[in-house]
Amino acid sequence: MIKDIQEEIIRLKKEKDICILAHSYQAHEILEIADFTGDSFQLSVMAEKAPQKTVLMCGVRFMAETVKILSPDKTVYLVSPDAGCAMAEQMDREIISLVKQKYPDYTVVAYINTTAELKTICDVCVTSSSAVKIVDKIDNDNILFIPDCNLGDYVAKQLPHKNIKLLNGGCPTHACVDRDDVIKAKAQHPNALLLVHPECQPSVCSMADFIGSTSAIMDYAKKSDAEEFIIGTEMSIAEHLQYECPDKRFYYLSQKLMCRNMRVTTLMDVYNCLKGIGGEEIVLDEQTISDARRCIDKMIELG
Repeated sequence: MIKDIQEEIIRLKKEKDICILAHSYQAHEILEIADFTGDSFQLSVMAEKAPQKTVLMCGVRFMAETVKILSPDKTVYLVSPDAGCAMAEQMDREIISLVKQKYPDYTVVAYINTTAELKTICDVCVTSSSAVKIVDKIDNDNILFIPDCNLGDYVAKQLPHKNIKLLNGGCPTHACVDRDDVIKAKAQHPNALLLVHPECQPSVCSMADFIGSTSAIMDYAKKSDAEEFIIGTEMSIAEHLQYECPDKRFYYLSQKLMCRNMRVTTLMDVYNCLKGIGGEEIVLDEQTISDARRCIDKMIELG
């Protein structure tokens, strides 16, 4: 039974004094055994404050790296070593170094969904919830925003006084839905509000009733007086919201909104990692941690 495995995981994490983090896109049975759940940067901050010296990340690799950057003295494991991020892997240090040579007077803004190595040559980090606020506070009006061009377009629309350069990158899961998907979903659920993530295409965002990070979408749905919602982010969020708000109705914008990297982690992966027969320890050298932390500290300073 799932609950038997969950109870054993809870026993093991208490016995071994281990903190379990689970990103909101994880399966519900994983969220139930986690110490902290939420968006990626939010989890790394929680891990930094947690008393445990060992941390398990149920999410993808860049998230585990961010935890290690903020908590270098802690032992950090990625529960499923195969859990990567297509967006974070699109651009590397070499590519962006060449782009920076073409735009030497631009401030490089890195979405948190980037590798630790790439963060080492960026000026400031942002999350989907803080991007507009942080970019607005940067003294330089010339901004190179990487890697997500859809989130970057959303930021640019909010800040027309900024000169924002975008590259062709982004989240393939969120980018796969388009205007036709919205039209179809609204026709099926005419009374539902459309809540979307800014990683979606501009044509999708333009038809939304609310645009925000994963946590912001969930908060909006919980507090809203509306009873029906179309959820324009990873499919798991509609499921989690249905559990938390049984009197409301939640619909997928599209069944294409499934992140295979987030789905690769299973409850048994968590169990095996706790038993010491699974997972991968995240190891970063001191220079990478120091250089990558610079752009995160700048985000904290500005935001």
